[in-house]
Amino acid sequence: MTRAILEDGAREASIDALPSGNTSITEEPKDSAPAGGLSVPAGRFPWAALLVMALMGFLLIATETMPAGLLPQIASGLAVTEGTAGQFVSAYALGTIIAAMPAIALTRGVRRKPVFVVGILGFLAANLITAFSTDIALSLGARLLAGAFSGLLWGMTAGYARRITAPRQAGRALSVASVGTPVGLAVGTPFGSWLGTTFDWRWSFGVLAILTAVTLLLAVFLVPDAPGQRAGTRVPLARVLAIPGVAVVLGVIVSWMLGHNIMYTYIGSYLRGASLDLPVDIALITFGAAAIAGIAITGAVIDKGLRRLVLLSLGSFMVAGAIFIVGHASLLAVLAAIVLWGIAFGGAAAQLQTAISAASGENADVANSMLGVAFNLAIFAAGVAGAVVISSFDGMVLPAALVGLAAVALVIAVAGRRTAFPT
Repeated sequence: MTRAILEDGAREASIDALPSGNTSITEEPKDSAPAGGLSVPAGRFPWAALLVMALMGFLLIATETMPAGLLPQIASGLAVTEGTAGQFVSAYALGTIIAAMPAIALTRGVRRKPVFVVGILGFLAANLITAFSTDIALSLGARLLAGAFSGLLWGMTAGYARRITAPRQAGRALSVASVGTPVGLAVGTPFGSWLGTTFDWRWSFGVLAILTAVTLLLAVFLVPDAPGQRAGTRVPLARVLAIPGVAVVLGVIVSWMLGHNIMYTYIGSYLRGASLDLPVDIALITFGAAAIAGIAITGAVIDKGLRRLVLLSLGSFMVAGAIFIVGHASLLAVLAAIVLWGIAFGGAAAQLQTAISAASGENADVANSMLGVAFNLAIFAAGVAGAVVISSFDGMVLPAALVGLAAVALVIAVAGRRTAFPT
């Protein structure tokens, strides 16, 4: 795995640590180099730039999931049913699914920083519209737009982070850049729900818009520029999917994240079925804190043993699910399962982004846009599948889905030892 990253990094050696002087959206000639501006000195880990990317990831995940905790308030404010208000989440996911791959394909030859800045601007506009809109159609359109820009930002972040980092630190860079995901799950969603409940649901989107504006300024001043993908290395979307290892990683993502999201989305049903005195918000905060620990562990070891890390994470999912099943009557056992589950999930994004980036080489941006689509398909499918499960049975069945789907992902990962997750 490390060898794959290093080989890919060698091909991109000319684009590591480049300055940010050029901020116009123009396609860079194959052998041109920017002049002047911000740069990351060779060998220095770009903490500031990667933390800005992590902050943007926090805002993306918080914006996506926050409406789930505000459905009654949104429904009342827009004079619609809670079912209609629930489409705030679906519209966002749909926007990502529709726009991610085309947006990345159209912009992969463009310099990275201008695309990043334009993506943040579009995301800011979408949140502002949502905060002030009084019409459900306009609000859903804004959520669709937010999802589209989210797909662009998610798709480009992994490749961008690798381009501004020394090849030997590529996995670590992805771990830092993706830390915003578990933080968003742990802090962003509960805080947004509290803010909207205490004041007004529009305040939640207003605060997200303010934080997005701050992130925009930080990106302008702290994130270095890098060239887009060279014209001679661009592969059509269908051929990127055919690159050895890419489809394997996507298969792992769909199975793994489907199992995760079925359990995560409907964890309240499981806790009620177990008759435990554990509030949902406490369970989710515990999960998020453990996920942050998982990110730290992944960042420390990912460049030395990606395959073992992925297999261990999937195995931990299965163990956590088993504890949920056999220890459902014990608060301590369930909390232990939540912690193990969170640690295993925390590094998943970095692990999978590293794997698909290494497999796809210079087509990493397009491959990562496919990764984002796979994630959102899993989220969408989990909402439907989980609803069917809890309506036909009860929440106690959910851990079985977690174990079964993690096992499928484990089998796919083991089989991909030659391409996607090499030994």
